[in-house]
Amino acid sequence: QVQLRESGGGLVQAGGSLRLSCAASGGSFSSYNMGWFRQAPENEREFVAGIRWNGGSTYYADSVKGRFTISRDNAKNTVYLQMISLKPEDTAVYYCAADLRPNPAIISTARRAYDYWGQGTQVTVSS
Repeated sequence: QVQLRESGGGLVQAGGSLRLSCAASGGSFSSYNMGWFRQAPENEREFVAGIRWNGGSTYYADSVKGRFTISRDNAKNTVYLQMISLKPEDTAVYYCAADLRPNPAIISTARRAYDYWGQGTQVTVSS
């Protein structure tokens, strides 16, 4: 059983920054691709960023490319999402998720590829 816990959300003004963290316990974190998703009210949960199990590659949604950076520290079983130049449209609940396929080569953007999810952390960007 893999448990994921996000932290770092909050209220920030447009143009500001936040860093989200997701701490994992159980399982073999260093062999999982990890993803960040977000869900705004009345919207579907959407892919934001993903990182390969070894940190060797990353992938971003077009809407956040150049503003968000995903990284991981396998020694700490933690994945991060650094967000800069935040916009009101970034307001959402942010979730981290683990893809339990062993050492996958491809970072999936599909929700169905991820087996475990955190409880989410709220990010609110005011204009």
